[in-house]
Amino acid sequence: MYELFEAATGGWTLHQLRHSALTHAAEGGANTSTLLAYSGPTSVASLARYARVSGEALACWRAGRDPAARTR
Repeated sequence: MYELFEAATGGWTLHQLRHSALTHAAEGGANTSTLLAYSGPTSVASLARYARVSGEALACWRAGRDPAARTR
């Protein structure tokens, strides 16, 4: 069964898909409470291992919250 899943997803594992889903949700602006609910029973420490936000996504998030960067 596992081999069929990997073949159907191009080599992705369920573990990798979990990382990807949580990372995309975090990069999309989901807060910690939402991510915890989305990920199921897990701790904040575990969530930090799964949601790996890229440097580019973090820079965009910071830029959107920088008062000096906002236009009036």
